[in-house]
Amino acid sequence: MSMLGIKWKLHGTGKSIKPGQVVAPDERLAWPLTIGVGMQHVVAMFGATFLVPIITGMPPATTLFFSGIGTLLFLVVTKGRVPSYLGSSFAFIAPITASQAQFGIPGALGGVVLAGTTLALVGAVVQKFGAGWINRLMPPIVTGAIVALIGLNLAPAAKQNFDAAPVTALVTLVTIILVSVLFRGILGRLSILVGVVVGYLVAMLRGEVKYDKMDAAAWVGLPHFQTPEFHIGVLGLFVPVVLVLVAENIGHVKSVAAMTGQNLDGVSGRALLADGAATVLAGFGGGSGTTTYAENIGVMAATKVYSTAAYWVAGMFAILLSFSPKFGELIATVPAGVLGGAATMLYGMIGILGVKIWVQNKVNFSNPVNLTTAAVALIIGIADYTWTIGDLKFTGIALGSAAALVIYHGMKAIAEARGTVAEPETEPGALPPAAKAAMKAAAKRAPRKR
Repeated sequence: MSMLGIKWKLHGTGKSIKPGQVVAPDERLAWPLTIGVGMQHVVAMFGATFLVPIITGMPPATTLFFSGIGTLLFLVVTKGRVPSYLGSSFAFIAPITASQAQFGIPGALGGVVLAGTTLALVGAVVQKFGAGWINRLMPPIVTGAIVALIGLNLAPAAKQNFDAAPVTALVTLVTIILVSVLFRGILGRLSILVGVVVGYLVAMLRGEVKYDKMDAAAWVGLPHFQTPEFHIGVLGLFVPVVLVLVAENIGHVKSVAAMTGQNLDGVSGRALLADGAATVLAGFGGGSGTTTYAENIGVMAATKVYSTAAYWVAGMFAILLSFSPKFGELIATVPAGVLGGAATMLYGMIGILGVKIWVQNKVNFSNPVNLTTAAVALIIGIADYTWTIGDLKFTGIALGSAAALVIYHGMKAIAEARGTVAEPETEPGALPPAAKAAMKAAAKRAPRKR
């Protein structure tokens, strides 16, 4: 049982957590408290997990089913060492939408399967040889550019939904913004979910919500499963997603390691492999691709409970909810205006996450290699350049990602051969402004030598 990560020690009395202590991944509280924490994880993942199928036109209940199945699979593959929930990945929104226009939903599902298979293979290689080669292939300037262009490439889709019902969209967006600064703890972290709920209520008052399909749906039943079709034309759309998922997963594992005080480098490959396998399952059944969720890190930070038992509760509850077609159709009634308001924030956040990668890693834009890599890749992605070769159609995300990789490694090789770039790739460590001010003040107070 311990090999599967489903054997937990009781933390203390199981009823409380002493100051300065945390509930470790291999521990748990009493089951009523563990179930309560698990329900918080369900709430935390809810908004983001459902936004992806609603935006892409995929069945919400099916996506929820594979989200729960994927989470349980992830916990087993990582042997219960990485407390994480696998929800719908926003990185799949653009490629799924684009591939649906060419090949329909079955073609998009084929792309999800291909992306998951590739991610699983990367995970197997990382588990065997380590993750150093990924850092060399995708340094922060490349990773940040790819993440940013995926989010910013979706800006036209956000505007289209916003324009469908501007008042509802504006209320949704303003609510998200205000909740994120008005409230602390879990509620503040669930600003998108709260914004969607408030926007939905406004849409109801304005007569923008249609309940015909929900009224006709049964209370209990199987999710709507679909099978994929495979087209070579989706390769260019989904391959860049793998790069983003790799960066997300490794970053997530590092975050969990920092929070729990454990060294999880040895399971980074397993985490990638598990996420890839979960995405393959979702693609074969009609769900969206998955990724580890940062939203649930917020729940762990607030509760100090890192127990994987809580994630087993969350995964099983998600599966249980997916067997209500009426619940799935209720989620599908979220109107375009609400989606437009939420997507304006959401897609912008994805873009800024790329910028955050640059900032955290102190990328030096005085270096022409870094500057050119980001500049060209972002314009190609945002403008959605396209290139068609026979049946293959490469869009802005694929071309922008390829441009980031080719430009960075190509320019770097030439510059090193010619010795033409003197600027370092990262900025030297600098003291924060507050520290500088304190040092200046101390220098003024110090007695001067005569």
